[in-house]
Amino acid sequence: MKDFVDSTAFNAEQGNRARKLFAAVVLAALDDAIADDKKYGNGPEQIARWARSRDGREVLSCAGIDPNERVVSGLMEFVGKGVRTSVALSREESERRNAAAADQAEAA
Repeated sequence: MKDFVDSTAFNAEQGNRARKLFAAVVLAALDDAIADDKKYGNGPEQIARWARSRDGREVLSCAGIDPNERVVSGLMEFVGKGVRTSVALSREESERRNAAAADQAEAA
């Protein structure tokens, strides 16, 4: 029985790693579209074309993202803002930490 539990945990961990890998591909596609938008002005259209493609839908699904039109619209909006993913993620993380610190200070 112990082997079954260990292999199940291993499989779950492998699944999480695979999702993270595909999420990194989505972030790279967003960054590419942002670069295209700055260079050619067609970033939102590029990310929409990719997200609606067979490969794009598969990558989004493997990243744990439902590849529907609402998601495509969100990706287009994100690209339109022109903020690279690393900056957006670090800003969100910073805001989350600041909010958590404020909550802790308030509770004390």
